[in-house]
Amino acid sequence: MKFIQSTGAKTLSLIKSIGSVCLFLVQILAKSGSAMVRPRLSIRQMYFAGVMSVLIIAVSGLFVGMVLGLQGYTQLAKFKSADALGYMVAASLLRELGPVLAAILFASSAGGAMTSEIGLMKTTEQLEAMSVMAVDPIARVVVPRFWAGVISMPLLASVFNVAGIFGAYLIGVHWLGLDGGIFWSQMQSNITLNYDVLNGLIKSIVFGIAVTLIAVHQGFNCVPTSEGILRASTRTVVSSALAVLAIDFILTALMFIE
Repeated sequence: MKFIQSTGAKTLSLIKSIGSVCLFLVQILAKSGSAMVRPRLSIRQMYFAGVMSVLIIAVSGLFVGMVLGLQGYTQLAKFKSADALGYMVAASLLRELGPVLAAILFASSAGGAMTSEIGLMKTTEQLEAMSVMAVDPIARVVVPRFWAGVISMPLLASVFNVAGIFGAYLIGVHWLGLDGGIFWSQMQSNITLNYDVLNGLIKSIVFGIAVTLIAVHQGFNCVPTSEGILRASTRTVVSSALAVLAIDFILTALMFIE
């Protein structure tokens, strides 16, 4: 009986959390006009959310591509298909690994920072002070960060993909001796703009919405204490990773399964 009660309570809590996030998204969209009127706020947040994350995204993408190139060449060579290494790496990165890993890295760096920043503003009563001065805290604080994350995510995923393909090129061509012309020609002849590149960009945009929404929601609704901010940041990273993986499965089933 206790198990049923515990399961029901957790299920209701999950539904309540999802509903709260959806209502928060509606509030953000309703007040997004301020981001168009004052784009400087969003551009400033794009620097902190996007530009400051480029290094970790590029380095991670480089090493992921190198590992893919090494493992892919080892396995493809068993079937005398090592020439398809370029296509295999590009398809893996553009369709799956690029958007997913870039979103998880973005959540752990910029997402956690957004949560901590908004939570600190709530703890120091800056958000309440804005309300007293007739300044909407959602329009002034949340909306610029939300759109900065949404815009930055596909750009960061593209950086991850380019770095990964370059890493596979270094391993496959310069180390393992694969012909460079074959590496690029296989990629160019099999990778399509609509099927591979655009679907990957759509995934990264959806991931950006999910990760940034979770980050700003957790920061805006956290307990205004140092421990509350810490727990909110942890929940942001964990929830974002789970959300990205779940959404990735749904989008893959819709996009690539015929």
